[in-house]
Amino acid sequence: MNKWALTVIYLLACAFLTRLIPFSSFFRTVDTLVHEFGHAAVTLLMSGRVLSIELHADHSGLTRSLLQGQWKFVPVTLAGYIAASLFAVLLFWLYDRGRLRTGLAVCSSIALATLVFFVRSGYGTTWLIGFVALNLAVLLIRKAWLMKTYYLLVAFLSLEESVLGPAFLVYASVTRPAASGDAYGMQNLTGVPAVAWALLFLGVALLCARSSLRLFLKRRTAQANE
Repeated sequence: MNKWALTVIYLLACAFLTRLIPFSSFFRTVDTLVHEFGHAAVTLLMSGRVLSIELHADHSGLTRSLLQGQWKFVPVTLAGYIAASLFAVLLFWLYDRGRLRTGLAVCSSIALATLVFFVRSGYGTTWLIGFVALNLAVLLIRKAWLMKTYYLLVAFLSLEESVLGPAFLVYASVTRPAASGDAYGMQNLTGVPAVAWALLFLGVALLCARSSLRLFLKRRTAQANE
């Protein structure tokens, strides 16, 4: 079977199966966290100022920043979806190398930095505290089966959301361009239609998803042969 078709099948299966898990909605915000943290990190790299980050219960988010020079908003706007896609690859790369504790430590570090420096109040504060607490509990319990199950739940939900977000963005950019978030922002900055940017985000997400699944299957094959 074509590798791209297999990637799509795995993603669709993941999207279906994870929705059968009652508490999976909580962990879908990890993708939003990384998306907004990506905007914030690049803002700081561009010598800008991050005013705040909002995380909402519907898995949406918002980063408010100040920057001097309109061109600087281009890499900042691009960073959200691309950061989320690359983060999924990082999680599966660490899984392939058996470094699950490192992966959870990275997740916790991003959450703590966001909580301390960027999130001021609301749902985001509660969610970040809960997510960090869960990560620490799993790390402290030291049960291999629990850590693996928990880690893969976070990794697959992050992977799934990193692709579904740009996919819905493509639809929005065609039907309601002004509601297509970062794609519409890029249109305003560059004059290139929002749908082109949405397709770029989706292309990056699919490339990263293919790499992530290859790493996962590689690890599964290695474990089966041990």
